[in-house]
Amino acid sequence: MSLINYFESTEGLGILATSNSNGAVDTALYAKPHFIEEEKCLFLMADKCSHVNLKENPHATYIFIEKLEHYKGKRLYLRKIKETVDDALAAAIRRKNYGCPDCDGEKKTFIVYFKIDHIRPLVGDSE
Repeated sequence: MSLINYFESTEGLGILATSNSNGAVDTALYAKPHFIEEEKCLFLMADKCSHVNLKENPHATYIFIEKLEHYKGKRLYLRKIKETVDDALAAAIRRKNYGCPDCDGEKKTFIVYFKIDHIRPLVGDSE
């Protein structure tokens, strides 16, 4: 199954891990990625820790845990390739409005594009 189909058809929880140039790590809950093509995706971000870290270090990992009784999911190893600010595009991309200050358009939303460098299952080393 393609990544695009996988994320369109699978429910679960996503966590994005980033680190700054000194190696200090941050993790944050994130919605599923939006896909441009099979190996490129994007996330909408407020100017918080994850976004600030990506200015210093373009590498991130996205962990997706499927909504199941056992541990299944994906680990995506990402590399930032660009970012834009486009309020109309961000509004069109946004899946839901969660009613939080960082999600309702009151603050600048960055559209951050990534190349998927590597994919691994949630548990184990092979894909």
